[in-house]
Amino acid sequence: MTEQAASFVRQDIVGPRRAPVRTTGVIGFARERLFNSPLNIMITLIGAALLWLTLVPVVKFLLIDAVWQGSDRNACLEANVGRVVGACWPYIQAKFDQFIYGFYPAEERWRVNLTFVLGALLLLPLLVPRAPAKALNSGLYFAAYPVIGFFLLRGGGLKGFAIHWLADLGSGLASSFQDAGARLAATTIMGALGQGLSFIGRLVGWIGDGLAILMWPVEWLRDYTERFHSPLWADVAATAIIVSLLMFFLTGGFRNGWRALFKSIAIFAGIAVVIVVMGLDRGGLPIVDTRSWGGLLVTLVVSVSGIVASMPVGMVLALGRRSTIPLIRVFSIAFIEFWRGVPLITVLFFATYMLPLFLPGNFTVDGLVRVLIGIALFAGAYNAEVIRGGLQAVPRGQAEAASALGLSYWKTTGLIVMPQALRNVIPALVNSFIALFKDTTLVLIVAIFDLLGQLRASFADPNWATPSTLFTGFAFTGIIYFVFCFGMSRYSLFVERRLNVHKNV
Repeated sequence: MTEQAASFVRQDIVGPRRAPVRTTGVIGFARERLFNSPLNIMITLIGAALLWLTLVPVVKFLLIDAVWQGSDRNACLEANVGRVVGACWPYIQAKFDQFIYGFYPAEERWRVNLTFVLGALLLLPLLVPRAPAKALNSGLYFAAYPVIGFFLLRGGGLKGFAIHWLADLGSGLASSFQDAGARLAATTIMGALGQGLSFIGRLVGWIGDGLAILMWPVEWLRDYTERFHSPLWADVAATAIIVSLLMFFLTGGFRNGWRALFKSIAIFAGIAVVIVVMGLDRGGLPIVDTRSWGGLLVTLVVSVSGIVASMPVGMVLALGRRSTIPLIRVFSIAFIEFWRGVPLITVLFFATYMLPLFLPGNFTVDGLVRVLIGIALFAGAYNAEVIRGGLQAVPRGQAEAASALGLSYWKTTGLIVMPQALRNVIPALVNSFIALFKDTTLVLIVAIFDLLGQLRASFADPNWATPSTLFTGFAFTGIIYFVFCFGMSRYSLFVERRLNVHKNV
């Protein structure tokens, strides 16, 4: 037995094993992802060749063969340089202020810089997940910052507050309805058509009379506050009292409405502080008409306003399309299908040239504001369908469980259903935001010069007319658009990973 066991004992040393295949680092990545099969090897080589054919000329044009110094077009002409000329960066340096500010007055551009700085300081804490005081920061960014930014950029003061605005709009609408009703009622068409138009005219006139009756207290308040030497503070106080009382009674009255009352008072106190600090009751800053705005300023104003304003519009429309009330559902469907069925250029033309025809004669809206309203409604219709897809992805048991716990519809929607729906559609929403950011270039159609519009306007300057000016300008603006769009894309991936941690456990 011992001799048999000894015969199985190995007499020589076992040779060393081969080192394990490396799967980490650059070598491991190349072996596992790029050269692990004949097909992947062929695709990798073709991709490398394409990159070489595209990146090398781009780098040569933008950096190696580029001209960096000069005062006019002569610095970027091959006949004067004696070599192949790439990007003409002196042209960008000469037109940089125009690309950023448009035709904004040079002595007032500190207001644009201050607006950019305030926006960045308020936005960055919102993007950091662990930053404190999110509620306060959100209120400042979404409520206070638009008002402050508007008066910083445009200037001017307040001639009236909500009481004045409501009274002017209400009286104008009432008179418009009354005039339209009188014209329809006075129609002389014979037959059933004339009777029908006359009946419709009477209905429209009654609507105008009802609006006039409803707006009488507001008009009385407006006339009463104008008797003071400083009607603005009286108007703010009257608006604060009315809104605070409404919030108090709508949120529970004497039972649990005190918190809403105190919040409303605090908000209007902050508005009063802003009015005093910015001197809005004394004329404010010098007025810079929106027709002088341009460049990156207009691009950011239009895109950020459209993104922020389209989200609540999209949520309301998505919930309305799923509503069990037929009137709300039909209105939401008609609204969404109408705005999705027309191109953005048509919306911009309508908002710029047709919308003033539907407003009362004594009520005007700035041209840029009309564009912002049109873009917000247009983007809101698209976001509504995206959000509706997220709502359909939430299991019905979530809402049923919330109802079993006694939660109301609004609490169930705001605390349980909507957060899950938005988390499910983060990629689609960010895709819509990126598309909207790039679609702001269409405002050039209605004579508003954004970044790309200012670039095209700069080509008309004969002092910088060179063969490379066109390519340099589009390369510069393309880099700016890419930085913003790529930043939104990467941040959306970060938010998506952070909110989907439970799925990776």
